[in-house]
Amino acid sequence: MTIQPAVDFASPIRNAPLPPPSHQRFARREAVPATGEPVTTRDGRTLHLRSIEPGDVAALRRCFKRLPAEDIRRRFLHSLTELPEPMAQRLCHIDPAIEAAYVLVDNAVTPAELRGVGRIFIDEAADNAEFSVLVERDWTRLGLGAELMHRLVATCRERGLAELWGYVLVENRPMLRLCNELGFTSRMMPDEPGVAQITLRL
Repeated sequence: MTIQPAVDFASPIRNAPLPPPSHQRFARREAVPATGEPVTTRDGRTLHLRSIEPGDVAALRRCFKRLPAEDIRRRFLHSLTELPEPMAQRLCHIDPAIEAAYVLVDNAVTPAELRGVGRIFIDEAADNAEFSVLVERDWTRLGLGAELMHRLVATCRERGLAELWGYVLVENRPMLRLCNELGFTSRMMPDEPGVAQITLRL
């Protein structure tokens, strides 16, 4: 929730200060190193968590190519053989007023690779956000999905949103189990067999 500046009734309203631009309102309170915040996996490896950047397009497309068809279907709810360049460009060039996206970067290889992505799309009118999380198959069960979800939940709370939600295939038991542990509730979608909507009140 944005707090509006106080109005001095002794002066015309047109002279009241304008709210800061979105890139300032939604700026992170603490400086983050350019490489991102270190995240240690359960098996002792280190990745770096940071906001997605325009320069991540190639790495995002490479990450997509490494995903099994089953993982792509679970994430996008339909099959894709590759991530088209325009879509990758769109996903890496976000509007900070209505989106946030984070990546887990593996700097131990050259070029650096993305091992996980989490993002939210904000509906200001509904005061909520839809989330999506994807972790590369070889990096699952290491706590990275939980790391991304915690960051997304924290971002929504920082922005004062009332609810975070997303669609998950019921066969995606690891994600459903994780969200249950985080306090999400779920309900089946009557018009989408095999799909659950999970919701967290913030």
